[in-house]
Amino acid sequence: MFQINELVVYPAQGVGRIERIENQEISGTKAEYYIVRILSNSVTLMVPVKNATNVGLRHVCSLRNGQEVFESLKDRSEFTGYTGQNWNRRYREYSEKLKSTDLSDVAYVLKELFLIGMDKELSFGERRLLEQAMTLVSMELAFALGREQADVKVDINEMFADVILKQQEKLQKAK
Repeated sequence: MFQINELVVYPAQGVGRIERIENQEISGTKAEYYIVRILSNSVTLMVPVKNATNVGLRHVCSLRNGQEVFESLKDRSEFTGYTGQNWNRRYREYSEKLKSTDLSDVAYVLKELFLIGMDKELSFGERRLLEQAMTLVSMELAFALGREQADVKVDINEMFADVILKQQEKLQKAK
């Protein structure tokens, strides 16, 4: 069971704080709910206490897991690119991974999209997924590693500086 003021992660939404636990009657059924405020956008979620883990509510990853995920972003050895996959299939796959209860799945999307951007200009949808993945990963890593989210974002961007530079060069040539 989670406690009031505890930091938790809700899939595809990010890190939130449990503000309170309250009883509510919805559609004639009484249940206890966690009231979770997502820190990045102040959205309030009602998560049934009984099904909290079934819907993916979990603790922020540990320091060790956060360090492992951060290090995994540097590893490009398993990147196969997007050959043979159309955008719709990748979009569905990445959208599902962003809803995962495992931070490493979300980090995978972040890394893949950065690396795909090295070979081609990302579409609007891909850029949106990249931004969402960056927000989710950087926020959770910031809490896990005891750092500021902006600093984590800077470090991630530095990891992919060669990719970002290549993208900027392509944009300059296109002008």
